[in-house]
Formats: sequence, structure tokens, C-alpha cells
Amino acid sequence: MNFNSITDLKSNGFLGFKTIKELSSNSFDIPELQGIHLILYCDNKIPEFLETGCGPALYKKKNPNVSISKLEANWIKNVLIVYIGKAGGKNIKTTLRERLRTYFSFGQGKDVSHYGGRYIWQLKNSDALVVCWKTTPTKESRGIEKRLIQEFENRHMQKPYANIQG
Repeated sequence: MNFNSITDLKSNGFLGFKTIKELSSNSFDIPELQGIHLILYCDNKIPEFLETGCGPALYKKKNPNVSISKLEANWIKNVLIVYIGKAGGKNIKTTLRERLRTYFSFGQGKDVSHYGGRYIWQLKNSDALVVCWKTTPTKESRGIEKRLIQEFENRHMQKPYANIQG
């Protein structure tokens, strides 16, 4: 799959393409089905990284923030996708709407269970990032997420910026 243009993502069945800010205030466009979601950085310049992100100060008694040097080391220049996530799957009933609402709530400083992708919240103007999704009602979303991350890693020699944990 080509990861470098919105046109290619649309041709691969991804929908939405709204900012985090738009979806945080009105998430009703997000399907109540399982699927894959992508967070996109549509600017060609390197972002400004924040020492302290907009997520909660502590998550399970741990600071979710990492050093700016670590954020800079994980950044991949001129790449559209900065996070690949999933909702639902085998024995997991979470929908895209529920999962993304939780993700956005973490970015609003709320103590919710969405630690993955937390590097997003250390980007200045993270609410301007674009979100798209693809429903996978008859397929295992975890397997699709893993495959997309692996394809991305094969192409760019590392996982997307916010899929890296540590």
C-alpha cells in the first residue's frame, strides 16, 4: 500500500479525513464498527515537539511524555502517516468511534486507557492532525493493523512515529 498520499489512501478504502479538532467536537461521522484508523501529518515541515504534551500528567503512575530528543529521533521526514491504530477484533467489541473518542480524550488530558500513540500529543497543534479510517467488519482488525505497520516499516525502516513505544 502506498502511504504517501491521501488520494492513495482513499483509493484503498479509507474515509473520514477530518482533523482531530473536528472529530473531538463531533465524532458522529466515525463508524460504530471495528476497523483501522490512521493519524496523518499533512505538513511538509518538521513539527514542533512539546516537552510536555496535552495528555494526562500521569497514566497508571507513569509520565506519558518522552524527551524531545526521543521524539525527534522517531520522526520520519516527508511521511504522511504518523500512527496506525485499530478498533475491535477477535473477542473485542470496541468500535472505531469508541476507540477514537478514547484516544482524543487522552489528548485532552483525561485519564483514559489509550496509552498507545501517545507521542501524537507531544506535537504542537496536534488537533490539526487528520484522521481517516477503514472499517473491517468481517476481518480481524489486529491482523490488518500489524500488516500495515509491517508494510510501513519495510518501506521506511521503522514503525510510524507514534507506533513506537518506550
